[in-house]
Amino acid sequence: MGRAALLGLIVLLTACSSSKPTIVVGSKNFTEQVILGEIIAAQIERRLHIDVDRKLNLGGTLLAHEALTSGSIDLYPEYTGTALTEVLRRPIEKDAAAVLDQVRHGYRALHVAWLEPFGFNNTFAMVMLAKTANENGVRTLSDAAARPWRLAVGYEFTQRPDGLTGLVQTYGLKIQDDPVLMDLGLLYAALKTDRVDLAAANATDGMLGHPEFVMLEDDRHYFPPYECAIAVRDDALERLPGLQAALAELSGRITGPAMRRMNEQVDIDHKAAADVAREFLQTWQ
Repeated sequence: MGRAALLGLIVLLTACSSSKPTIVVGSKNFTEQVILGEIIAAQIERRLHIDVDRKLNLGGTLLAHEALTSGSIDLYPEYTGTALTEVLRRPIEKDAAAVLDQVRHGYRALHVAWLEPFGFNNTFAMVMLAKTANENGVRTLSDAAARPWRLAVGYEFTQRPDGLTGLVQTYGLKIQDDPVLMDLGLLYAALKTDRVDLAAANATDGMLGHPEFVMLEDDRHYFPPYECAIAVRDDALERLPGLQAALAELSGRITGPAMRRMNEQVDIDHKAAADVAREFLQTWQ
């Protein structure tokens, strides 16, 4: 074979290899999202046998959403209540089925499909040290309105339509000074070190499995449902036959306690999120 023919063959083989199907899976920048991103990626790899590019830890909701709609990623896990209020800017809705229906309809114009939820509801959780709650006789958010608290929240919580402003109005909560803004992963340390008394965390946090923390009851049902599901671009579903079926296998598979345990394994036991994801998938192969 001549040199020119050999070079042509190399170029052809390179072009063929570069055309191998790939998909980009994203996630937001906290433990649960990274675990779910790894679960989704591993599920695609084992069912479709294609390359998966992981773009995890992207940032907050709006950054992840922009990555999805711009085509930088093909799919990522998102929460129905977040999509309804923060992305679509719709009024808060308390019925889970109605929220999912509205989200699906709203995202249709963005050429993004919402699959059936994983099976857990990661609503906001207003958390205290059990010691603080016991000393003050606090079990519900209505109880908490009796006195002011030092509050810690994630960076998005003060701006969300389903966040701090509505919570304060609903319960008449008294916040001492300005809320302390921090990464979600630092909230429990802030409680333990007495930097704050109350934190806006999440119901599936691994730390909530520890008896030193308690989640106050949302007795006036302020927070909307936050069922987690995969938001995926229509063109990815069209491009990759079998993708929707592979992803559908994850629907209804993750309970709240199961998600909390996986978060605990990463945040407290310091296991790698990819290892936790693989172990989860192996339990129902």
